[in-house]
Amino acid sequence: MHQLCKATTLSLIITVILTATALFHPAPALAEHRDHSPPGPWRPPTGGLDLRTAFDPPPLPWMPGHRGVDLGATDAQTVVAAGPGTVMFADDLAGRGVVSIAHPNGLRTTYEPVEPSVAAGETVVAGQPIGTLQPGHASCPSAVCLHLGLKRGPLYLDPMLLFGAGKVRLLPRPGRDLAAPLATGARQ
Repeated sequence: MHQLCKATTLSLIITVILTATALFHPAPALAEHRDHSPPGPWRPPTGGLDLRTAFDPPPLPWMPGHRGVDLGATDAQTVVAAGPGTVMFADDLAGRGVVSIAHPNGLRTTYEPVEPSVAAGETVVAGQPIGTLQPGHASCPSAVCLHLGLKRGPLYLDPMLLFGAGKVRLLPRPGRDLAAPLATGARQ
């Protein structure tokens, strides 16, 4: 059982390293960014990183949690694309404006509540206006916040990682059942 735990831990560490490497490739390592500028092409969508509500993913995908960050901003502030990509969605969703951008490196960013100034299918560059911030985001502790989400496939990531901040969390190896190591360990 001890060997199984070592193998599972090593697998988790390798997954974290590969995820972090893929997230920032081809940007230099975070340690090399002593000037605190965002690694690679990434830019804060509200001009700054006034973090109001941190990333708090659920322990399991179907459970409640905060799958992004809330950045403090002002009402009617221009929201810009955090990185270059293609607008996948720009419309009303569940009563609020949402813009979603697919980036060439397999990441997808989502911005809400935003009145879109772009349309699905448009190509955008980092820093390009994509809409106007609207009030009314539920998890915002102040009058107005931009909710910024980040995904790679079905996996939610801490959007602050784009800007050289955020928490890296250990993940199971892709394709593995989360309960498998526990079930295997219990049988031995």
